[in-house]
Amino acid sequence: MKIVKYRKKHIKNKRHNYEYDVDVQLNTAPANVIRMVGHNKRLLEIGCGPGSITKILAEKNRCKVIGVELDPKAIEKVRPYCLEVFQADLNSAEWPSLFDTRDRFDVLVAADVLEHLYDPWVSLQRMVPLIKSDGYIVISLPHIGHAAVMSCIYNGDFEYRDWGLLDRTHIRFFCLKNIQELFIQANLKIIEVAYVTKSPEETEFAATWDKLPNLVKTAFKTNPHAYLYQVVVKAVPTERPEKGLLLTLENYSSDKIGILTKIKRCLGARINPDAKVKIRKVFKIFGIRV
Repeated sequence: MKIVKYRKKHIKNKRHNYEYDVDVQLNTAPANVIRMVGHNKRLLEIGCGPGSITKILAEKNRCKVIGVELDPKAIEKVRPYCLEVFQADLNSAEWPSLFDTRDRFDVLVAADVLEHLYDPWVSLQRMVPLIKSDGYIVISLPHIGHAAVMSCIYNGDFEYRDWGLLDRTHIRFFCLKNIQELFIQANLKIIEVAYVTKSPEETEFAATWDKLPNLVKTAFKTNPHAYLYQVVVKAVPTERPEKGLLLTLENYSSDKIGILTKIKRCLGARINPDAKVKIRKVFKIFGIRV
């Protein structure tokens, strides 16, 4: 009987797949989301999950959080940190009607959510009317153009996992240009951005990356976005007076780009023709010409 009770307690306290600790001092996507939200806000967290971000927003940032989540197990875990939690399918056109009779929000958060939805472009558009005239939206998205993902394609092993860039529940993928267009189509402009970077060796694909020939590793690293793992943005409606930002190569100095060009030329003289073709095909998938 004691063993049964222990097992029940163990199952109840088991961490959710999307439950993680957040160090707000680090340059991670959750930490940047929390920073961009600010303090003492009335906010709507879309796809709040088990509350990894919600907990800090409520307890440390003193925000009043209302959550929207589909997974009932996640709802039970996040409930203590929310004023209310609504169970809803974000792929449905009906979920925004939950707030028809409520005041609009200071902030809307969707942290690593849009990539799980069938139509993230329309989903983002549906979120805009829920914020106040002076409110804003904070979104984080994974960047599929990371060098580690390229290594998976090169090795012929595009392996889906339980979390990370190739989370098995991701059905949409974005490079930097696609993220920009996502907001443009929703009549939003980005006013603040944080780039989360990781070397391939620091990612969940470290073992896959390690299988690459050294020359191929160097070639993949010449992509200016090779280390870009996640992007976090704050956005507002286009008619607002704030200056919009472009997610372009202007974030990198011309000196760096010049060095990358020199590296490409050097590698081009050393890599055999078959390897060149394979590398070009991998880069082409992400809209990059080399």
